[in-house]
Amino acid sequence: MESTMFAVNSLRNMEIIDINTGSKLGYIKDFKVNCELHKIESIILPTQKTGWFSKNADIEVPWVKIKKIGIDVILIDGEGIIEYLNDWFYNNFSIY
Repeated sequence: MESTMFAVNSLRNMEIIDINTGSKLGYIKDFKVNCELHKIESIILPTQKTGWFSKNADIEVPWVKIKKIGIDVILIDGEGIIEYLNDWFYNNFSIY
């Protein structure tokens, strides 16, 4: 990836998009930082809240999955992440 500097606050305002499906995953909720190496290890995305008392599971996207940071979007390789989301929603919200 190119070595361009971005402010953390500007990254949080960029929408995350999966390059494989074109689906919008939302905005960055938080970062996981390696303090010893002074590097961001992953970004944390919130899942969609489905009700008042539903539990939220955050999605951790490793930094190596980020393919391009543009002006207003961040493109990621969401392979494995979308499948995780589908499984999580199926296990937590399916009606038997």
